[in-house]
Amino acid sequence: MQENSGHRSNRERTRETRTALLSAARALFIEKGYADTGTPEIVKAANVTRGALYHHFRDKDDLFRSVIEQEAVAVSAEIEQSASATATPLSALVSGSNAYFDAMAAQGRVRLLLLDGPAILGPEEMSRIDRETGGGSLLDGLAALIGRAPDPEVEALADMLSASFDRAALAIAYGAPRDDYESAMATLIKTLAGRAAGT
Repeated sequence: MQENSGHRSNRERTRETRTALLSAARALFIEKGYADTGTPEIVKAANVTRGALYHHFRDKDDLFRSVIEQEAVAVSAEIEQSASATATPLSALVSGSNAYFDAMAAQGRVRLLLLDGPAILGPEEMSRIDRETGGGSLLDGLAALIGRAPDPEVEALADMLSASFDRAALAIAYGAPRDDYESAMATLIKTLAGRAAGT
């Protein structure tokens, strides 16, 4: 027996409710910050019940973590799309660097991923999210660039490069010229490639 096309399935309603909660929470976390955003505001903005919120998320922390994970996935997807179209590890990293700055230009993303995320979830949880949503791609790309399998030193180098990307994104968000940071990051990546090649 076919479902009436005029009625949404439970799965569709569940997905729509979760999406509404994440969207409302994201907007409020950006506008007011995590501490000043209450769950009553979130459910009102999402036009759902408190019961619906707690059906999908354990608490506000869990909802915030899901918002952060969603943002990190979006950033990773933009980088992967850009880098996958290039031919060499060097061009992939430079292209991915520029794509990262594009992705971080989305409204509120710097605040969520680089300011409030680490402050609320802590560096270990943010590192876990990064590893699961794109940090591995940076490690693999860097290993390919310098011609070494990922080892503890390459992992440390990837962490340092990731921190450089984040610092640049913060500077750009606060008004520094993006072109300067794009050029500097490209120089840094090319220097790593040159040292690996013995030049």
